[in-house]
Amino acid sequence: MSFRYAICNETFGNWDHARVCEFVASTGYTGLELAPFTLAPRITDVSVQRRRELRRQAEAVGLQIIGLHWLLAKTEGLHLTSPDVSVRRATAAYLCELARAAREFGGNLLVLGSPMQRKLLPGVTRQQADDFAFDTLTQVLPTLDETGVNLCLEPLSPLETDYLNTCAESRLLANRLVHPQVKLQLDIKAMSSEPTLIPELICNYIGQTGHFHANDPNKRGPGFGSVDFRPILDALRASNYSGWISVEVFDYTPDPETVARESLRYMKECETN
Repeated sequence: MSFRYAICNETFGNWDHARVCEFVASTGYTGLELAPFTLAPRITDVSVQRRRELRRQAEAVGLQIIGLHWLLAKTEGLHLTSPDVSVRRATAAYLCELARAAREFGGNLLVLGSPMQRKLLPGVTRQQADDFAFDTLTQVLPTLDETGVNLCLEPLSPLETDYLNTCAESRLLANRLVHPQVKLQLDIKAMSSEPTLIPELICNYIGQTGHFHANDPNKRGPGFGSVDFRPILDALRASNYSGWISVEVFDYTPDPETVARESLRYMKECETN
């Protein structure tokens, strides 16, 4: 089987969307993942007309916008685990808007990372945080049904946040929500913080996984660090994973073009060896 590869648009800084699409498609990717803050302060500031234009620009070069990530980044007044009912209600309403936007872009994924907007607030216990997150996300479920969008809960390392740090913790929340469109998001950098080897984590959690981020613990792209992608891609193939593999990096050294080209070249090389 051949994997479907995408890349996150914030990799390219302040490039115009059309330029990003043209370069990404020419490099060999078939998907593009969007960070809302690259488009506007809030997704609600992006008109339906503009969303359709961005989708047309991607599709014109054979690219699909697969969905959104960094959902709550750079927003104010939104928090997944807030004890304030009004904040949770506003957060849920915004996630619903993101789901509708993802569908209008032509995608079906929301990746819920946003480490600062989910961390434990002062005085909030982990059990309370679980209850607050459950309340927030329960309000989003009808919109997932309406749009057909999958909400993927992303475990992140303790260096980034103190809530949902492991695949097991994220699966507990997903299972509590009991909805077929609530899934897990697996990320190599994040999984590297767990004691279990990444191929084993993939085998254990792939059945509930809706999306996959490719990177290295050093925050660079695939092949730019110590992680060997061969056993990782072998585990994904053995598990019949058919979703996207999306390059998400945080260190764009030496430049976005090289990151994009070499990350894809390395993963395709690992596929065949």
